[in-house]
Amino acid sequence: MSFAHRGVRFLAVATGAAILLTACGGTEKPAANSTSPAAEAPAAGDQTVTHAFEQEISSYNGFTPEEYSSKNHIVVNRVLQDVWYYSPEGGVGRNEEMATYEKVSDDPLTVKYTFNPKAVWSDGADIGCVDVMLTYATGSGKFPDFSYINTDQWGRAEMPDCKVGDKEITLKYKSPFADWEALEMITMPAHIVAEQGGLTVEEFVDAVKAGDQAKLKKAAEFYSKGWLFNGALPDKKLLPSSGQYVIDSFAPGQSVTLVRNDKYWGEPAKADKVVIRFIPQDEQVQALQNGETNIIEPQANPDVLAQLQGLDGIQVKTGEQFLYDHLDFNFDKGPFKDDFKLRQAFALCVPRQQIVDNLIKPQQPNATTMDVRNLAPFQPGYAEAVAFSGADKYKTVDIEGAKKLLAEAGKSKVKVRIGYNQPNPRRTQVVELIKASCDQAGFEIEDTGNEKFFNDGGDLATGNFDVALFGWSGSSLVSGWPSTYKTPSKCTPSAKGNNNGCYSNKEVDKLLDQLLGETDSAKILDLTKQVEKILWDDLATIPLYSQPQLTAWSDKVQNVVPNPSQASVTWNMHQWAMQ
Repeated sequence: MSFAHRGVRFLAVATGAAILLTACGGTEKPAANSTSPAAEAPAAGDQTVTHAFEQEISSYNGFTPEEYSSKNHIVVNRVLQDVWYYSPEGGVGRNEEMATYEKVSDDPLTVKYTFNPKAVWSDGADIGCVDVMLTYATGSGKFPDFSYINTDQWGRAEMPDCKVGDKEITLKYKSPFADWEALEMITMPAHIVAEQGGLTVEEFVDAVKAGDQAKLKKAAEFYSKGWLFNGALPDKKLLPSSGQYVIDSFAPGQSVTLVRNDKYWGEPAKADKVVIRFIPQDEQVQALQNGETNIIEPQANPDVLAQLQGLDGIQVKTGEQFLYDHLDFNFDKGPFKDDFKLRQAFALCVPRQQIVDNLIKPQQPNATTMDVRNLAPFQPGYAEAVAFSGADKYKTVDIEGAKKLLAEAGKSKVKVRIGYNQPNPRRTQVVELIKASCDQAGFEIEDTGNEKFFNDGGDLATGNFDVALFGWSGSSLVSGWPSTYKTPSKCTPSAKGNNNGCYSNKEVDKLLDQLLGETDSAKILDLTKQVEKILWDDLATIPLYSQPQLTAWSDKVQNVVPNPSQASVTWNMHQWAMQ
């Protein structure tokens, strides 16, 4: 999927850091409606910067499994801040305007956080202990009524020992945590959650400390569903900001507008407004040329790149990023559920090299198939992990081998529904290439892509697919991807997190737990290699290709800095300015 924002994630699962689901060649959710050129026209004299994204924001809270997607996080990168952010290299940058922190002990791992005395939400409420206690409640796994993307990180920590108003908080861990610098501390406004739950902040903190599930039930219901847009902006009183911008307005199908947060205590945002316009992929180049938007991050392909390079007054930057497309099998229901031979037959007919040759190489001549899932091709150790994993078994299409496996499984003309988000021309072409190849082997490939594939209640969430085609957007952090392959407590939208196919292997679970606690880079690589080998041995998923990055912006905009992580180009929107 997609998700964005800070965190060690694969904008898909994990507390503080998971991987995000993205739609544009990555992992996101449904395609958005087109934008009216007149939408959100800036007033005379305003410093307004516009950015285009193909999907429409659906929730202020992007930390639930249903809403953990780039479409939400790219909007709030500088609206909801934490103690850290994704740096321009895709690693950890410390946000010292929010807090400073230091490791004070290795055994047990202990970290001291000191929040800025001036740090407040835009409605004046203090930022500190109560907000950390909310993050603990949601991420620890001890309060299941709170819908949260992943408990792998906060589940390793002890309950914070603080009281309302505290700005110094010491966090102790029950077990080591590799990415402790990227633990999410401040996520959503706890005072709003408490208020909507009928509690004072003191009562909320006391209930968390007491483990009082019943007292927190109403607050948890609001946290999980109370920030959904549902075609309209929630009451703005429910949307206080901890960053340089606040959400000001929302035009369904058109845009969301951010304005400068006048209560922000640090360096203020440079532009008065940032407008995120919902513009389909195939219209973004034209929108940039027409001045309807200033910044775009379109799905890279040779035609789009050529169009952009032919435009005057436009800066274009290409590069590598932590984003890859893959095929996920459904292990909960459908033809592949308990049939390894069938999965193997399908893997043998998927034309991975042809997909790369036809769709990726024209822009990135040195592109190869993506042969492991959890290291990007440009990262150290990638080649070593590929060699160890056994990915070469499925490097070359083998139609006869696939036919033989189907026969051994007693199958003929196996119908396979491949789901993905539409419109997405590249993914449609991927399905066409798979169909042309796999139909020869005895499969009957059906393209079931649709615009609601990533929606709450859509095909991905409900498991209404045999194979899902989408992308994960991540980072250089190691704790973002483990939850994607960890056995879910149950195969439901709120419980399966990033593991959309509900894959399960107890040995993988064990290795992933070891990985989360490892800080030695050599041991991290060794554990990653072992996981990748099992994922190939089980055929849990089939990685396809790493997506090249493409960002373009008007040369009238200053300080645009593409980011290879799930944070996207909006990671530093507070520094954008018109010249």
